[in-house]
Amino acid sequence: MAIVNSIAASAEEMTGWRHHLHRNPELGLDCFKTAAFVVDRLTDFGITEIHQGIARSGVVAIIEGREPGRTIGLRADMDALPMEDLSGTDHASTVPGLAHTCGHDGHTTMLLGAAKYLAETRNFKGRVALIFQPAEENEGGGRIMVEEGIMDRFAIEEVYGIHNSPGLPEGTLNTNPGPLLAGVDEFTVTITGVGGHGAQPHATRDPVVAAASTVMALQTILSRNVDALDRVILSVTQIHTGSAMNIVPESAVLNGTVRYYDKAAQQGVKARMAEVVEFQAKSFGQSAVLDYVEGYPPTINHPEQAAFACAVAREVLGADKVDADTPPIMPGEDFAYMLQARPGAYLFLGQGDTPSCHHPQYDFNDRIAPIGASFFARLVEKALPL
Repeated sequence: MAIVNSIAASAEEMTGWRHHLHRNPELGLDCFKTAAFVVDRLTDFGITEIHQGIARSGVVAIIEGREPGRTIGLRADMDALPMEDLSGTDHASTVPGLAHTCGHDGHTTMLLGAAKYLAETRNFKGRVALIFQPAEENEGGGRIMVEEGIMDRFAIEEVYGIHNSPGLPEGTLNTNPGPLLAGVDEFTVTITGVGGHGAQPHATRDPVVAAASTVMALQTILSRNVDALDRVILSVTQIHTGSAMNIVPESAVLNGTVRYYDKAAQQGVKARMAEVVEFQAKSFGQSAVLDYVEGYPPTINHPEQAAFACAVAREVLGADKVDADTPPIMPGEDFAYMLQARPGAYLFLGQGDTPSCHHPQYDFNDRIAPIGASFFARLVEKALPL
């Protein structure tokens, strides 16, 4: 394994950074303390071109190489999740209700490790744009940073990112040359009936029954309206209704998610959902409204850049540690917006047999931080050779 020596020597320091970030999680676009910590470290490394306040709390820092040339973007997300930290570690979250249970503290640490090395050596021709992004989990900070013009403003020509991956062997890198993560949509169905006494259901129009039937009918969309070869998920994940055991409520609300890769399949599901929701409600003498929100698009790698990233990964990790054709999965990622704006690739870095991301006992594996940092550093040196 060709981990960069100076990065390996900084492993203990990187662990300290990561544990600080883990203890102090922030949510969404409001990653101001995290951004300040990042800026302090970048300043310590001697990086002078640092731009703050992008997508509210995002940071972009530029490292100049030894000669002029093109610009490569490297991205790390900074935000945490609104849940409790049950990891039981000495560095567990000190903020009630917030936790770094997706490993973005580790992603930020990896990019800082690469930044320290690149700022010291500058053994490349061109520039590196270090992108520290807030709000990956919900608001789409990647989209906002792109809309605020970072690609043009900093002349970024290619962009790369990494996500840790519980369940993959520690120190492996997986990606593919095309669709990697799904598009993510959300929906709310509001069913309105006629409430009344639970002992007199004949005098009501019970939205609970309509909701139960609607949930089951929605599942038929995938089995009867979507091509079996299309990757689509439709999950109803919440049902909200009622206030007492002897009251038939006036309304019921369903919430859920749709995941997809093909735009035509997404639009077909959306249209069919509207029909199912409307006519299920009518069949019970009620009305219903579908609020369908299109969210993150699919994360689709660019073949040339994915192949290049895998070649670099083989040098850093060894050929047997790199899977260049991993199957797509159904979670989503707002790095998709950056890949829509510029060629690039997204990769999964295995962190071993640990609790999954978004699990309350999840904790980033500090042993993989120098691996991710070395990959970023070598990618720059290979993409921008002197």
